[in-house]
Amino acid sequence: MSEADYFKNMPHDKNDPNPFLAIYLDQSIPFNEEAKAAYLRDCSSKSRQFLLPILRPFARLLIILLQIYKIIIPKAFTSSKLLHRVLYWGMKNFVSPSANYMILRHFYLGSEVLQFIRDNVPGVQITMNPLKPTSLEPVKDDLFLIHDLNLYNFVINLNRQLRENNKEVTKQERLNFDAITSTSLPIEPMPRRWTNFLDLTTAIECFTPVYQMFLTDNDFWRATNSLQLDETIGILASKIIGSNDRLALINNKHPMVPLTTLKAGFRLVLHGLATEQLHALLVELKGKQLNRA
Repeated sequence: MSEADYFKNMPHDKNDPNPFLAIYLDQSIPFNEEAKAAYLRDCSSKSRQFLLPILRPFARLLIILLQIYKIIIPKAFTSSKLLHRVLYWGMKNFVSPSANYMILRHFYLGSEVLQFIRDNVPGVQITMNPLKPTSLEPVKDDLFLIHDLNLYNFVINLNRQLRENNKEVTKQERLNFDAITSTSLPIEPMPRRWTNFLDLTTAIECFTPVYQMFLTDNDFWRATNSLQLDETIGILASKIIGSNDRLALINNKHPMVPLTTLKAGFRLVLHGLATEQLHALLVELKGKQLNRA
C-alpha cells in the first residue's frame, strides 16, 4: 500500500478526527500528493511524537556547546568528507524510508527550481550544477555542502548579470518548464530495517550538531543562513509567473536579518517544505500551460 493509499483508506471518526488526514485532504497548499502523504505519515510516527521532544533540547544544547568550542578552536577536526560519510551512515541505518525519500527529493526539486528561474530570465547565462540523487550513495560526495554552495552561487551570479546588463526579473508570458519534472521522481526504495525509525524532523535535529561539528564555524554559519534565501527564490519565482498568491507559506524569515544557528534544524524542515510547495506550484502551472496549447 502506498503512502497516499494509507490516507485515502483511513476511516474518518467525527468524534476523533485525524489531524494528518485533514491536512492531507486539504488542497489549498500546492504539494505533490505522493510526497505529502510520505511527509505526513512520517509526522504521525511515534518517533516524532515521543523522541523529538526529548532529543531536541539536547541537540540544541550541543549546538551551543559546539559554538563555544568553535570560538576557541575554529578549525579543529573539520572534514566535509567525513561529515557526509557520517550523514550517509546515519541515513542508511537510522532514518525512516519516508524521511530519506523527502531528503533526496529536496535536492532534486531544488535543482529544478533554480534551473526554471534561470531558463525564464532572458539574457542570463549561468552554468548550473544540478544535484539529482536517486539513492543514498551520492550523499557521500559532499551533497549537502554542494547544495548550499549551488544556492549562493546561483543568487550571486544571477544578480551580477542582471546588474551588469541593467535587467530585471519580469513576468514571462510563456514560461519555460523544461526543467520541471511533472512525473514521479526515479528515487530508489530506501532502507527499511527495523532500525530505520527516525522521522524527518527528529533526524534533522540530531544531524544539525553533527553538521556543525565537522564544518568550520564559517561553513556552518553560511549553511544556516542559506535557509533565509527561501524568500529570495520565492520572490524571483513570483516575479516570473506574475503571481505570489500561493507562495505565502514560503517563510524562512527576512534574508537580510541573519538568525542564530540554534533553530537551524526546525528551519531546515521549513526550507524543504518551501521547495516542495514552489515546485508543486510550477508543476501545476506547467499542466495548465500544456492544456492551453
